[in-house]
Amino acid sequence: MATIFSRIIAGEIPCHRVYEDAMVLAFLDINPLSVGHTLVVPKEEAATLDRLSDASAEAIGRVLPRICRAVLEATGATAFNVLQNNGAGAHQAVMHVHFHVIPKHADGSGLGVGWKPGTLAREAGAGLAEKIARAMAGPSRA
Repeated sequence: MATIFSRIIAGEIPCHRVYEDAMVLAFLDINPLSVGHTLVVPKEEAATLDRLSDASAEAIGRVLPRICRAVLEATGATAFNVLQNNGAGAHQAVMHVHFHVIPKHADGSGLGVGWKPGTLAREAGAGLAEKIARAMAGPSRA
């Protein structure tokens, strides 16, 4: 799976790196929604979050809060969004897992979000929760 992120990780395409370790690379987005918009990418090639190994997920989880704090400190923003899309139908453009850290600035720059909540019926919720819990008991991606 060769994506632009694979090529950036391999050093074939330059980037403005803000963090790197053995499993994670973070760099500035070249098409930012706001100043400080940073991408956090596992070095493991997985198209969507459900395909990512537990080890890579742990590595992302360990550094993502630190990267968020650093972006806030460096930009002076006091609010931010973390966005992660999975699949073309969910607006994923690069088929390599990545998280966007998008500062929200006083000028209004940043991520705009539309939210259209529905309702969850009691019986439907109970059945769905049970079904998801059973799926959680299945094999993990180590």
